[in-house]
Amino acid sequence: RYGDSAGGFCYQESAQLAAATRNRFVRWTTSGDAVELVEESLDVNLLNNAVRLRIQGCPFLPGGVHLCEVQSHLVVLLITGQTVHRLLLPHPARMYRSELITESQMQSVFTDIGKINFRDPSNYYVIPSVPGLASNSVASAAWLSSEGEALFALPSASGGIFVLKLPPHDAPGTVSVVELKQSSVMQRFLTGWMPTAIRGDCGPSDLPISLSVHCLDHDAFLFALCQDHKLRMWSYKDQMCLMVADLLEFMPVSRDLRLAAGTGHRLRLAFSQSLGLYLGVYMHAPKRGQFCVFQLVSTESNRYSLDHISSLFSSQETLVDFALTSAEIWALWHNEENQTVVKYINFEQNVAGQWNQVFVQPLPEEEVTVRHDQDPRETYLEYLFMPGQFTNAAIQKALQIFSQGTERHMDLTWDELKKEVTLAVESEFQGSVTEYECSPEEFWQLQVEFWSKFYACCLQYQEALSRPLALHLNPYTSMVCLLKKGSLSFLVPCSLVDHLYLLSNEHLLTEDDAAIFDDLEMSRDVVCLVQCLRLIGESISLEMAFIMEMACSRLQPPEKAAEQILEDLIANDTENVMEDIHSKLQEIRNPIHAIGVLIREMDYETDVDMERAHHLNMRMNLTQLYGSGTAVDVVCWGVCKIATIRFLICRDLLILQQLLLRLGDPMVLGGGQLFQSQQDLLHRTSPLLLSYYLIRWASQCLASDVPVDTLESNLQHLSVLELADTTALTPHKLVSGPQTIVELFFQEVARKHIISRLFLQPNTSLAETSLNWPHLITAIVADFLPLLWPSNPGFLFPECLMGSCQYTQLQEYIRLLQPWCHVNMGSCCFMMGRCYLVMGEGHKALDCFCQAASEVGREEFLDRLIQPEEGEVVSTPRLQYYNKVLRLLDMVGLPELVIQLATLAIMESADDWRSQATLRTCIFKHHLDLGHNSEAYVALTQNPDPSRQLDCLRQLVVVLCERSQLQDLVEFPYVNLHNEVVGIIESHARAVDLMTHNYYELLYAFHIYRHNYRKAGTVMFEYGMRLGREVRTLRGLQKQGNCFLAAINCLRLIRPEYAWIVQPASGAVYERPGASPKRSHDGECTAVPSTCQIEILELEDLERECVLARIRLTLVQHDLSAAAVAGNSTPEETVALLVRAGLFDTAVTLCQTFKLPLTPIFEGLTFKCIKLQLGGEAAQAEAWDWLAANQLSALVTTKESSATDEAWRLLSSYLERYPSQNSLYHRCVINKLLAHGIPLPNWLINSYKRVDAAELLRLYLNYDLLEEAVDLVLEYVDAVLGKGHQYFGIEFPLSATAPMVWLPYTAIDQLLQALRESTTNHYNVMLYQKLHDKMEDYQQKVSVATRDRLYRR
Repeated sequence: RYGDSAGGFCYQESAQLAAATRNRFVRWTTSGDAVELVEESLDVNLLNNAVRLRIQGCPFLPGGVHLCEVQSHLVVLLITGQTVHRLLLPHPARMYRSELITESQMQSVFTDIGKINFRDPSNYYVIPSVPGLASNSVASAAWLSSEGEALFALPSASGGIFVLKLPPHDAPGTVSVVELKQSSVMQRFLTGWMPTAIRGDCGPSDLPISLSVHCLDHDAFLFALCQDHKLRMWSYKDQMCLMVADLLEFMPVSRDLRLAAGTGHRLRLAFSQSLGLYLGVYMHAPKRGQFCVFQLVSTESNRYSLDHISSLFSSQETLVDFALTSAEIWALWHNEENQTVVKYINFEQNVAGQWNQVFVQPLPEEEVTVRHDQDPRETYLEYLFMPGQFTNAAIQKALQIFSQGTERHMDLTWDELKKEVTLAVESEFQGSVTEYECSPEEFWQLQVEFWSKFYACCLQYQEALSRPLALHLNPYTSMVCLLKKGSLSFLVPCSLVDHLYLLSNEHLLTEDDAAIFDDLEMSRDVVCLVQCLRLIGESISLEMAFIMEMACSRLQPPEKAAEQILEDLIANDTENVMEDIHSKLQEIRNPIHAIGVLIREMDYETDVDMERAHHLNMRMNLTQLYGSGTAVDVVCWGVCKIATIRFLICRDLLILQQLLLRLGDPMVLGGGQLFQSQQDLLHRTSPLLLSYYLIRWASQCLASDVPVDTLESNLQHLSVLELADTTALTPHKLVSGPQTIVELFFQEVARKHIISRLFLQPNTSLAETSLNWPHLITAIVADFLPLLWPSNPGFLFPECLMGSCQYTQLQEYIRLLQPWCHVNMGSCCFMMGRCYLVMGEGHKALDCFCQAASEVGREEFLDRLIQPEEGEVVSTPRLQYYNKVLRLLDMVGLPELVIQLATLAIMESADDWRSQATLRTCIFKHHLDLGHNSEAYVALTQNPDPSRQLDCLRQLVVVLCERSQLQDLVEFPYVNLHNEVVGIIESHARAVDLMTHNYYELLYAFHIYRHNYRKAGTVMFEYGMRLGREVRTLRGLQKQGNCFLAAINCLRLIRPEYAWIVQPASGAVYERPGASPKRSHDGECTAVPSTCQIEILELEDLERECVLARIRLTLVQHDLSAAAVAGNSTPEETVALLVRAGLFDTAVTLCQTFKLPLTPIFEGLTFKCIKLQLGGEAAQAEAWDWLAANQLSALVTTKESSATDEAWRLLSSYLERYPSQNSLYHRCVINKLLAHGIPLPNWLINSYKRVDAAELLRLYLNYDLLEEAVDLVLEYVDAVLGKGHQYFGIEFPLSATAPMVWLPYTAIDQLLQALRESTTNHYNVMLYQKLHDKMEDYQQKVSVATRDRLYRR
């Protein structure tokens, strides 16, 4: 098995701004027979970007992964101990056109790797046993020829190199093996005789230890650094060695070194179009190493030689890897303490051979300090899950071991992992506690024990995964990465101040390099000052550091904390650190100036607000530049590192300033500097320290996952405030690790601002198309810090937190900020108010909003908040602010707070009646919503705008009616609004459904309360009329009766001469709001009839209407089906309905009330008698119902009477009870009977004979009843003559002394004529004769009586 290895590959166009492969690279790690390939991008999040390949039983050679780019493919060449492989992947430029890349994620080149046939014989080959792979060398090289062949160079077992060639993937061919080996003669000619020591166990002297290839158009130069310390250069095409160079000539050499095999040597190439090919060689010797840099030089006759550029020495022992550019060497070591050391040097400019140190991220602390006032679980979880401490993989592996591999924890999110860790440790802990009871101290100790055990496990895996394997250097963008076993680190440039502070004393700048500023003296002062700060920093214990941390967290003055730390330092100074600091201070010529320079270097405060982001250009493909999770992580971690270091610098600077104040020596203070300037510097350092503390806190503060409903409600709030466009609303849920709020801010907001500033500003030096990582990352961080800087006028960071619903974090941010930062105070108050609002603490929110109001017009965020909408009337800024906040509170649903704030705003708007009207309306609305009716009424009366006042009044009426709070509505005084209220209630009464709303009753109560009885009566009468017209139901008629009674009562309360009302208009005349116009048959709108005539109704009229209403009700109670027509029927129609229903008594009452004839009643009753006489038993049964409804005169009888008898009896009683002029009712009854062919009952004939026998005769004639007519005439003649005269109502019969009598001669003549004409009927002839004789007899008697009478005269 070979050792683990790693490497990287960068696309040729990775520095081109417009390329699809911009900022993309592939990294790989090998371990045994497995290789992991990961494609990284700094611009977009790549999907399916990691793949793990395993070639069973074939361990990978260290560095045995090579990637080559051709036009349409990315070719992966793999070399194991037994085989070589070729994989073809699609090139990203072929997958995507660069100008279309606007999404935040896209597919990686490894997306379709599963489709590759790994067993395709044309793409792999087993290494032949002859010449065989050398056992004691792991060197390898691979490349693609210009024809597309895959070539693998490997060390041969017999010495030298052999090259395997796979034919092009798209052309048939066979695999060939070529061995590059010099003939023995040639060998001796070129190199002389080799010492025999090397030829022993180490194998051949020309065995390559490190191989590199440089491709030309149609050839490849193969460079082999062999174990005989010689560098050989081969031409693959010519298969000949072009050059051999003995590298021992370039290093101080001993005999031992010359005889030892050079197994630790390394070779790297760097090619530059302008400078040619550079070779970097690391020559390994015990306890030391040396780098040599050469340039390949060719003469005219194709002879090659090396031009020695530089030799650089290093004392570190174990070189892990190094990288070469045409100007620099970057080297990675492991030192004796197993720590990673990275250094770089510019070999052309650095004459002194001084390496520059790279400050590597240290491993997490070996032990976690848990104070007795802390909960061990919380403390350890905070350490374990603090961003940047442990990787997800390390914690997952530790969890698996800790829970003894019972279950696999794969792909857990950060929160899920936290829960699993807590469960695992707690369950282990619970399982081990055997005692039923233990003291709190023992419990605490046990907790610490188990948590520290798990922490140690995590630390072990983190250390293993953090082991560096290689450096990856991108020659196109100058980006350097550190490839570790389980992760990837980026190297970013360090600012000068941080560099000086971090640099250990032995590396501190030499005299020549100290010119960091133009003024050499000033440079020396600053260097000495930083050395003093380092001395202080190294002396500060954990307890002392904690004092400052707590002071910042608890909002105590840092100056006091610095003073306390200084006292502790002086009290515990066992190593005379104070003396060293004092002597260093003596070297500083002008401490005040030096401190001022240092503060200026660290201060990011800007006077002008950074311009808001331009729209990023799509064609230039800037929308996604540095937008991937990886880039965000790097930038934000860089900011966190700067903030952490500078917090320490500021802390130490504060302590040093306190020391200077304490010393107070004019010599030290630089020639009698004033105490005041020292105090000024102290007060400048303190906000600087707090600013960095705040940025560091934000860089480590995790963002919360936000539920969708919270996001949506937040979006609604922002749309009310019209801020919705400033922030994104979908915080991305990261699986690999948590997202901090600074990362969230950079990803959603800051990145666009920074990129637009860098690339879209005129005269910017970075607008070239080639991307340079060190320049860009420095510029991005330098532009990002001012956006985070608390005392800058820009307010984007808190705004982003608000937009992303990070309310808890925003509250803590403002808490840490408020006591000392006096910029954007109003905006912070507003944000705090928003947080309280979301947390449900409305009253606190209101206080904050009110505090913020004083800053409106002075701060950019608040100014943006009060931008007026189109068409909005512009009032004062503060009123606009109040208006926005009122809308927000209204939306959240806090009416009490709306009222409070609106009341406050009214004081501001004393001169602006429009605003006053708006605010009063707002107060009215919310009082009304809350049920504060009196307060709502007061707000209404105070409204200066009549139209709004009327709107409010209308709303008050409707709402109180709906809530049935009618007493309040009636009892309000309505000063100067009386008519308006009446008008509103009337219009509502006339416009809405009568049975669901009781506006008429309300209006009645309203008038009664004010003793206006006539209007009350009018209202109830109108209500009754409309009920009859529109609500034709039993309930409607009941209500109608009550309405008329109420109206009558009202008029009875008035003096008689005023007891009248105006007849209300009919329904068509009302102008009902919203009613559609009535149209005629041809579609034209019909004119509303305008009646000028006014009808006056007096008490009697109302009483009559009341009777009618009561009778209608009686009718409907008897027969519900009549309701539909009875409701609005006239008295005549009602009589007809009553008759139909059989309610004859009621009908008589109605006719008498309205002075109507009773004819319809008699006709109806007669018809019912006829029906009963002709009907069957069913009709008889039915008749009892209506008969019972009429009062029959009591009759004592022994015989059971039928319904028919009772009906006839009722008719008879009516004829007796209601006499009529000219016996009209008898006539109509007989008419009806005869019309239906019913024989007249005797009682009727007798009754009518007594009243009008002549009319009866005429009726008989009309209906052609000749026999009955003859009988009647005969009886009548007898009665006149004195026989039964009383039956015909004749008081005195024919006599000479009695008054005159007469007969209906015309009718008798008509009868005789009729009998004469029907001579065919024998019976009629007899009747005629009989009647004729009788009349003759009568004539004689009349003439006798007449003569007697005349005689008596």
